Amino acid sequence: MNQDSWLSCEKTAILQGGFLLANRLCQPASLSALQKEDWSKVGHPILQAVREICGQERGSCLSSVHWKKKIICVLWSKLLGRESEEDMEIGWRENPFFSLQNSLPDINRTVMFELVKLKGFSQIYAQLLLCLPSSHLSSELEKLVQHITRNSTEEDVRVLLEVWWELWKGRWGRQEDDDLDTVFTNQWTRLPNTTGLSPHAAKRFKSNPAPSTNDVLSILFHALEEVKEHLSTSDLCYRALSNCLDSLYTSHLIDQAIILPAEAQLQSLNSAVTVRKRHAGIEKFDLVQVISEAHSDLKAAHTPSQFKPCGMTLMQALQTVSQLTQAWEKRGLLEMTDSCDPSVLARRLKSCLARVLESLEELSMSETMDEGERQTLNNVQSTLRGLLVSLSFPDTESNAGEMAHIAVAIISHRLEGFQDFTTLFATELSWSLSVEEWISCLERNKNAFQRKDIVMKLVSTLIAKCQIDTEEVEHCRKLKDIIVNIFTELPLAEKNTTLSEMLTCSKKGLQGSLPQAVTEGFSEELNMAFNCIIQGGSAQNNLSLAVVAIASVAFQNPEATLRRCCHLAVVNHGAHSLLSKILQQLPGLRGGAPGCTEGTGSSAGSLLCSCLQDTAMTKLSSAKEEDQFLHFLVALMQPSISESGQSFLHPEEVVCAFVLPHLSPSGSSTCSLELCLRLLHSAFSLDFQDASPHWVMNCSPFPLLCVLCQLLNEGCGCWELPAEGAPRHLSMESKVLLVTVLTALGKVVGREVASAPNTWSRALFWLYNKVEALDWTVRFHLKVVWGDHFKNEVPSSLLAVCELPEQEWSGLKLAQYGQGTGLLAWMECCALSDEVQDTMLTSLALDQHRPDDVNMFSKGLLVAVTQTLPWCTVAEWGRLLRAMRELLRSGRLHVPYSLEYVDFLPLLDLRPFSCELRLSVLLLRVLQLLCGSSCKDWLSGQGWAHVGLLYASAMREIIDSLRGKLLPSSSNKDPKEERAATTTASQEVLFVLSQLFCHVQHIQVMMPGGQCESLFLCALEILTHYEAVLAAHPSCCSHLETKNTRHFFTTITDNLDSAEMKAVLHQKIAQLSSSG
Repeated sequence: MNQDSWLSCEKTAILQGGFLLANRLCQPASLSALQKEDWSKVGHPILQAVREICGQERGSCLSSVHWKKKIICVLWSKLLGRESEEDMEIGWRENPFFSLQNSLPDINRTVMFELVKLKGFSQIYAQLLLCLPSSHLSSELEKLVQHITRNSTEEDVRVLLEVWWELWKGRWGRQEDDDLDTVFTNQWTRLPNTTGLSPHAAKRFKSNPAPSTNDVLSILFHALEEVKEHLSTSDLCYRALSNCLDSLYTSHLIDQAIILPAEAQLQSLNSAVTVRKRHAGIEKFDLVQVISEAHSDLKAAHTPSQFKPCGMTLMQALQTVSQLTQAWEKRGLLEMTDSCDPSVLARRLKSCLARVLESLEELSMSETMDEGERQTLNNVQSTLRGLLVSLSFPDTESNAGEMAHIAVAIISHRLEGFQDFTTLFATELSWSLSVEEWISCLERNKNAFQRKDIVMKLVSTLIAKCQIDTEEVEHCRKLKDIIVNIFTELPLAEKNTTLSEMLTCSKKGLQGSLPQAVTEGFSEELNMAFNCIIQGGSAQNNLSLAVVAIASVAFQNPEATLRRCCHLAVVNHGAHSLLSKILQQLPGLRGGAPGCTEGTGSSAGSLLCSCLQDTAMTKLSSAKEEDQFLHFLVALMQPSISESGQSFLHPEEVVCAFVLPHLSPSGSSTCSLELCLRLLHSAFSLDFQDASPHWVMNCSPFPLLCVLCQLLNEGCGCWELPAEGAPRHLSMESKVLLVTVLTALGKVVGREVASAPNTWSRALFWLYNKVEALDWTVRFHLKVVWGDHFKNEVPSSLLAVCELPEQEWSGLKLAQYGQGTGLLAWMECCALSDEVQDTMLTSLALDQHRPDDVNMFSKGLLVAVTQTLPWCTVAEWGRLLRAMRELLRSGRLHVPYSLEYVDFLPLLDLRPFSCELRLSVLLLRVLQLLCGSSCKDWLSGQGWAHVGLLYASAMREIIDSLRGKLLPSSSNKDPKEERAATTTASQEVLFVLSQLFCHVQHIQVMMPGGQCESLFLCALEILTHYEAVLAAHPSCCSHLETKNTRHFFTTITDNLDSAEMKAVLHQKIAQLSSSG
């Protein structure tokens, strides 16, 4: 048996002995028939037993309180069991108190009430009373009142007033809840007919008694009227009147809780503590208990009562109070004996009178009162005012130091409502204690101050202390560390709110407002935080810790933290991904609103943008760093899931900070042209919800379109080397990106213009005038912007070869597009976009029934392709190839195929490959013309390399087409026929591949320099495919044929100038073999 069980058995035996002895003293009667006046003869053994069990003092020791409550529960439960005739068979199974209560003799309520009175168990009795439903509570309260009003004494009155006020305090006056409350409540639900109701009604708590028996306020007021003659001291009268006034005030005069400011609450608590300390003495004074009781009293007096009046009106209650006041005044019980040292009860009554009189004054203004009620009200007001005048003692002076100590006690012990005092403690009270005491409390109770508003209050206090106490560096440094720790423990959302507020105060955070001596060591802390993050990786738990670490240093200095983020994102390989994830969870560091400053196009006040701009200016020294910088920005622009789709860095900010200032020729060269275009492209590629107006409309969209068009106009020969001192150069890759960006921007602006044409018409005409001097192909990219405002403007020569509607197209007289240049303009249109190409193919004016026209068109197209090819991007060249295929398929383009690379006529069906062969020959003729004496000086080495690249890409498309024709057929042919067909097809493909190889080698020999790497790689690729077909279909070619092919390919390759290329190709050719 453990010690607790042994003690419980011992105390149970003591209690049993006390009651048995008392029952013996009652003989020949018993405790169940005890009268109130007989208690003094038999009650001593019971009181002695309870005193021994619970201790001599009325302390608040949890064990003592538990036993007090347990004793009352057992006695009350025994009474209920007897009254409801509890079944013993059920009771021993379901009643936790069964063994103890059945070891005691039968009792009546007199025993319990006298025990409550003489042992000071009023609070516990009231707490258990509050566990009952309202109807049962009223019934039990009436039984207590009946006991009190019979042969009343002053102690009886005291019990009545204590129970009354504990009921009014309700849940706010409770000690720590324990299982006894639940067990006791369950007894009421378990026992049938506890108050004369049916068993089912008692179990459901749904009784409906007469109003007079259910009105707690009425019961208490009537009880007080009955015992008013038994009050003989001023304090008891003060308490009675205070109870009456607070009860009618909270039941009739307020309908919602009155929230007192923290300072007013603290002053009230300070007053109560000061008076009770003076009267109780230091030895018996428990500050925490006194504060708890005073706070529950204060809350009960300002919160609507849970007991709603149904049997007593406000006027009846006021008349009762007035009569009691007058009766006690006549007896001289309400006269102040010592106005210099009033008791706690006198002060409470004064506060009650002030509250009630103020409410009655407002009530007297009401027009709904009849004359009788108004007269009654005036009489009551007169009586209460007179009483208030008699209580004319000065209020307790509030001592700031004592108030601060009370706040410390409330916060340290987490007393009810401690949150209300933390803000006050962080500000005004910080000056009322010594720095050591104040900081010590703050350090002990850091979790009590974990609110964003309190953190900012603490920051303000720290700054003020640093300015005043310039020599208290150690204390200020310690305070700073405590505040940072409190901030670190805030929820993420509150961290972000606090960071945002810090940024509005200073971009340097705490460091911007504190002396250097206080912030010393921050650099080391910053380095350590980022070192741990970089080494820790991006696992989810590491990410959470990293966010906390970055938030902590950002709170101290946002600018330094963001600068370090930007620096590491650029110079540490892969760090940009982790750092962007961290920043996306800290939107409080965003800083200023996104946008562009009017007239400058620069970013408007974003701290992050400023840090990124500095990084771009000082750190982007290599392509790798530029890539990381780009990826970092793109990651920050990604919409955040946790931020309702909002990104940490808005695309508008990026465009304003890193694109607009660097695109114009006069702009600074912090960001390269290619980086600007990549950023712009990334910004348009993000998955943002379509909003109107689009964010780009805040980024000077029309000047931006104009600059992009100017760049495209300058970038016709992207392969040309820039002139010395030229501000910028557009590479071929950048040109492709530029066209993509221009198209995307044009679509967005076009939609906005179409939705509000009147708004943007002026800007639209401005743009039209600005780009009028640019090449017509460049202006054609703005077609989506113009909409129906302007026609499609093309060289007049184009209209001679196309049948285009005049309402949509208009001709331009351009010097460089004279007679016979219509097909050149037609080819340039085909290269612009798929949509324009379809229009060109559809509207081409060519009569296929006239052979001379087709022949002339074919020759003219050959020249046009020759003129267009060198200036095309890969995408534009792809469109031209598509156009040429379509012309070949439709018979509008005549390209005769000559067998110049064939020794003997092949007995093969080459009709399925006619398009591929004729396209290859067409390209061969184009390159022959381009490499001829009249054109070979057109291009530089870079230009020829670009032409080779485009030609190689065309050959790869043809090869891909050939591979598609070798795929197995899905028809259900005979296997032998299928094999024969496959063999024939492979022979045809091999023949076409050999022709392509010869064409490529021919062109490589012709091309100036003769060492075009693209063509060399293309030739190797053709040989690889040739070898793959031979390996897949070995029977398609005999050994002799393979040997002849190797010899033929070698002979062709021997014409190359580059020995290295020849050697590699010879080696590849030698690997061609067949098992046929």
